[in-house]
Amino acid sequence: MARHELKYMEAAIAVAEELNFSRAAKRLRLSQPAVTKYIAELERFLGVTLFVRDHHVVSLTEAGRAYVGAARIGVLHAERAVQAARAADRDAELTLNIGRSPYTDPFFTSTLLATRLPLYPRLRLNLSSGFSCDLAHDVLSGELDLALVIEPPLSDLLTSVKIDESPFYLVMSKEDELADHPSLRFHQLANKRWILFQRQSHPPLYDLIQRLTEELKALPSAIQHFMVPEEAIPLMSDPGGVVIVGKSAALRIARDDLTMRPLDETRLKMNTLLISRADNRSRVVSELVRNFMRRMNHLNIDDQMSLPIPD
Repeated sequence: MARHELKYMEAAIAVAEELNFSRAAKRLRLSQPAVTKYIAELERFLGVTLFVRDHHVVSLTEAGRAYVGAARIGVLHAERAVQAARAADRDAELTLNIGRSPYTDPFFTSTLLATRLPLYPRLRLNLSSGFSCDLAHDVLSGELDLALVIEPPLSDLLTSVKIDESPFYLVMSKEDELADHPSLRFHQLANKRWILFQRQSHPPLYDLIQRLTEELKALPSAIQHFMVPEEAIPLMSDPGGVVIVGKSAALRIARDDLTMRPLDETRLKMNTLLISRADNRSRVVSELVRNFMRRMNHLNIDDQMSLPIPD
């Protein structure tokens, strides 16, 4: 059992996070019978029940929660050990995998990538892009060390640094009557044609917008969707359209005969966060976050950071 303990821990973590054996198997690139076998063998070895299965619904027992919590730390240390050995072999420091949402302000990404660590002069930062909810999942699974995201799903397994808070912005024609206002509220958008990000880009934010518009009775005449903000520009060729985006996206597309105004709704904000796994005690991650904090403070960015950093 000891020689293969890592695969059992990985199987238990995947099932605990997915609460579904099929999804856990797909994530681990294994067959479902293999994952089911690993869990059965693990429970038999431990002499406890980790998961309760009831009509295809999977839930964790108290023993399961205790085991998975410790297993996450064990897997993380095992991954770090492998990375450290490979880095030492090629005389290089560890590579940190950083994720970013395309909707975050590029300034934050460039500042993070420009951060230098005196203790790790050969540190490599490997950057990848993805939607915020997907990036949060990748941080939880250990594929990413850190991620710059917009309003990620809440999880006790994540810890976060609040980098920025800004309203949504509306992009419209300079000839639109809405452009006469310094800021706008949802009720002023009623019966307008909305151009909005696709739901799969950020389901929680999309659903929040839908709830608020129904609550405020500010329903659009129609909704058109885009995947990336630049796709909204040709949709503005027809009059009466309003694009709803974050500040950085609005700045990219508000050009020529288009202008932008803030959406003044206190319940709808775009918070940019730097997230990490709560049990990540990597010293290089700690140093990167510390130096990033100092750099942001030096650039007169409001310091709202609360990420627990180990000494």
